[in-house]
Amino acid sequence: MPPRADAPPADTTVRRFAPAQRWAHRATALLMGVCVATAACLYVPQLAQLAGRRALVVTLHQWSGLLLPVPVLAALVSRAFRADLARLNRFGPHDRVWLRATLRRDRRPASRPAGKFNAGQKLYAAWIAGATLVMLGTGLLMWFTHLTPLVWRTAATFVHDWLALTVGIVLAGHVGMALADPEARRGLRTGSVRREWAEREHPLWRP
Repeated sequence: MPPRADAPPADTTVRRFAPAQRWAHRATALLMGVCVATAACLYVPQLAQLAGRRALVVTLHQWSGLLLPVPVLAALVSRAFRADLARLNRFGPHDRVWLRATLRRDRRPASRPAGKFNAGQKLYAAWIAGATLVMLGTGLLMWFTHLTPLVWRTAATFVHDWLALTVGIVLAGHVGMALADPEARRGLRTGSVRREWAEREHPLWRP
């Protein structure tokens, strides 16, 4: 099979993601997309009228939310995936430098040192993981109404709804930043990125 037209020569690329990372990201993105789309149909009257079949929308929302942690759990069998999780959970002095440069809107690559993941990606990963767990817990309280008292379900509904709105806004920002960086998208699509991009955006990363 001939190489894709947008694929750079092999000697100018470095391997960024193994298949486990890429498929976990794709599956998580798909399930999250279904969650967000069905949530919008449940809470926005105009979308609810377009979608119809509310019972089906509710079922899709419940099961996509319940399955959301599965891709990450399945990918834990991959050593490369576990290594990336360790990188995402480890903050160093260079991450503080990166954050200070971001707050100052200093876009010079030299002022934003980063390993395989920059500080913004680490914060996003930690936040979305915590938000997903909270959404899952509150969603279960709302789903199995007979297991908890009314005051618990009321509080769970409040947290679930407002956190869902916040998740939607954060995801929109995440997608916007991905659209602005085609090389990062290529890394998740093909597993490889240009060496020049890696050295510029992630100078502390040693593939």
